[in-house]
Amino acid sequence: MARWLRPLVGALLLLEGAAALSFLHHRYEELVQALFRVQSQCPYVTRIYSIGRSVEGRHLYVLEFSDYPGIHEPLEPEFKYVGNMHGNEVLGRELLLQLSEFLCEEYRRGNERITHLIHDTRIHIMPSMNPDGYEVAAKQGPDTNGYLTGRNNANGVDLNRNFPDLNTLMYYSREISGPNHHIPLPDNWKSQVEPETLAVIQWLSSYNFVLSANLHGGAVVANYPYDKSQDQRFRSQRRTVNTPTPDDKLFQKLAKTYSYAHSWMHRGWNCGDYFADGITNGASWYSLSKGMQDFNYLYTNCFEITLELSCNKFPPEEDLERQWMANREALVAFIEEVHQGIKGMVSDENNNGIAGAVISVQGISHDITSGDMGDYFRLLLPGTYTVTASAEGYQPLTVTVTVGPAAPSLVHFQLKQEVVRKPVERKASGTRMNNKALQKKVVPRATRRGTQR
Repeated sequence: MARWLRPLVGALLLLEGAAALSFLHHRYEELVQALFRVQSQCPYVTRIYSIGRSVEGRHLYVLEFSDYPGIHEPLEPEFKYVGNMHGNEVLGRELLLQLSEFLCEEYRRGNERITHLIHDTRIHIMPSMNPDGYEVAAKQGPDTNGYLTGRNNANGVDLNRNFPDLNTLMYYSREISGPNHHIPLPDNWKSQVEPETLAVIQWLSSYNFVLSANLHGGAVVANYPYDKSQDQRFRSQRRTVNTPTPDDKLFQKLAKTYSYAHSWMHRGWNCGDYFADGITNGASWYSLSKGMQDFNYLYTNCFEITLELSCNKFPPEEDLERQWMANREALVAFIEEVHQGIKGMVSDENNNGIAGAVISVQGISHDITSGDMGDYFRLLLPGTYTVTASAEGYQPLTVTVTVGPAAPSLVHFQLKQEVVRKPVERKASGTRMNNKALQKKVVPRATRRGTQR
């Protein structure tokens, strides 16, 4: 390269880096450009795909980070972030763009922590679930944006009140000692949801997500399930009944991981509200029906929390860098939480993976299932557990396992097929059955006497 060109090339690279890390609000076209810029800068560890389109036809893009993009590697957990579900709550959208650029840049720099994270985790980042609503809010701008302007999708529907109501089914099922996991969807569910919601539900069905967070605004707190309380006798808008899941202690730990890694969320006093440790049970704050957070827990293997990240739903651009620095460590630390508990393969005696095997933990009435390749991931706090793997047509297998604080314990299950005992059949009329004991048990006395020669 000619000597006089080197300073020019160096300057252009600096400008490119500055543009990539600029703190601006991104309209839809700019968001798409930002995602594809990251993909072009880190082509070997990223992939862009769309899970569907919004009401107005905008793609719901996802940026994936993995050492093998587009491929599920056995025993590598799937993680997701979803932003901008409410179109006028925009900080999460911008933070996820910044996170995408940060992961790419740090991977290129050889950052050991980020490299391990990308190599050991399949990370899916959706900056905007509601691009139509965002465009409505963005036209108002940060200074004149109404509190509800752009919140809903183009059909005027709140997407976080649009998922099938599995909580009601779960509460009824609990009264009759039924399951509170992998609850089937109602027959007519597709006719009751918006295109964006339908796309997300199909997305959840296509990937065996383990851990997730959806990013909101209007408060500063990490919110965990259940969002909907069982007690519906309250008629006020804000009903407060603490409604824990069977994994309540785990969810509290997940929420605290984000809260304490955040610069000020854990202090509790924010936006005129106080939340101890910067976390709250959703229904304890106010009851919410048909939300995405509870749907993840009740329909899939995914444990999701909701992150409320700013008092101002549409913060000015000059506040974006401060917000990024406040959330950067928390965003990375929360992804790392996917690597805890137990994981392993469920296979048959020929080492073929068994999909849909049920993993049950004694004392925690919430099961998860193995994925298509037979691998499973069960988030658990440190401790000793009795775990059972079962599958139709196989003998269940129970083990005791101790979970440590650092990394997931590897626990494989090899299930044996159930022995199918064929019933003894009579050869023909007028013949005696070989098994006399069975004959006495299943053939009435009068009939036996009549069939003797």
